[in-house]
Amino acid sequence: MEEFVQEFRRAIRESGYEERPLVKKFKWEINGIIRRKLMEVKRPSRSIEQWYERAVNLDRHWRESRWEKERLRRRREIGALAQRVNISVAASEIQEQWMPQP
Repeated sequence: MEEFVQEFRRAIRESGYEERPLVKKFKWEINGIIRRKLMEVKRPSRSIEQWYERAVNLDRHWRESRWEKERLRRRREIGALAQRVNISVAASEIQEQWMPQP
């Protein structure tokens, strides 16, 4: 999102857009999920700078949340795998103890 905002700023410098049409254009250029979340807040952004800032912050939080969710998912998978390996090793040890000796 930060890169998109920088590119958008560069593009609009030469466009001649004024504040209101600029906000409208920015709203419809950003990711739909981010746009909807930004429009659902109690005090929606009015200036283009607020839109930039809030969009970048929301995107950053969303990415951090995804990263954390993925990290936790991997941790659970590793824990489940470790548990299966431990159970298998324990079963093998028990089986070896009770097998008749030649």
